[in-house]
Amino acid sequence: MSAAAGLAQLTGLAVRQARVVGSQHGYQHVMLTLADGRRAFAKTAASQATAQTADAFEAEANGLRWLAEADAVPVPEVLAVTRSALVISLITPGEPTPEAAFDLGAELARLHASGAPCFGATWRGFIASLPLDNTPAADGWPEWYARRRLLPYLRLAVDSGALRPEDARLVEAVADRIVSLSGPAEPPSRIHGDCWAGNVLWSGGRGWLIDPAAHGGHRETDLAMLALFGAPYLDRILVGYNDAVPLAAGWRARVPLHQLHPLLVHACLFGASYREPVTSAARAALSA
Repeated sequence: MSAAAGLAQLTGLAVRQARVVGSQHGYQHVMLTLADGRRAFAKTAASQATAQTADAFEAEANGLRWLAEADAVPVPEVLAVTRSALVISLITPGEPTPEAAFDLGAELARLHASGAPCFGATWRGFIASLPLDNTPAADGWPEWYARRRLLPYLRLAVDSGALRPEDARLVEAVADRIVSLSGPAEPPSRIHGDCWAGNVLWSGGRGWLIDPAAHGGHRETDLAMLALFGAPYLDRILVGYNDAVPLAAGWRARVPLHQLHPLLVHACLFGASYREPVTSAARAALSA
């Protein structure tokens, strides 16, 4: 069976052409041309689909649809989602510009301001290939962040050998002091949740968001993620954001706190090479 026929059978879409273009986190990446001429992008299970694969595809589809409801930052359309595949509309790549970055900042501010019913989400989450506990909070963001985002990945990183017990104590100290480190209380924001520069595609003079780990969270999290690996024209993104919806006092000092979770995720995925970034972020969060 051809790749096109296989995707058609999996998704129910009329697929004219399919070409495997890469893989990541156990998923194949496939470029599609549909029978009506539309271009699409698919993630498929590289081997037999599992319950975890199905949950990951469903989580991404839920996140894209939920972000789209805000009508703020553009996201791809979900064309099909099954246990074995996720198909979304193809975003034609372009180049970032200062103007597009400023507009993305303002759009992110509007996305966050559209709000969420709680910290967490009603669907099971994933970040890369790791489950993400979205159980809604009964209390505020600081406790939820420590319990759902920091400590589970800290345990996993220590168990895998990526972090040492002394590294763990630094992160545990952040969790213990989380309320005093978190700044002014904020309502739940509708956030992307994995908003590093690689999950922003520039096309048609706009920044598009892909691969979300979307949930109700803290708005500073998305901005800290953009800074983590260097988004283009980050200064313009921040100006656009702050012009639209001003950030709380002291937000820059809290960037390491919000970066601690993705750095722990990277330690779980990629090992001890992330030991120093994790401990540096923990020390910076504690000293802020």
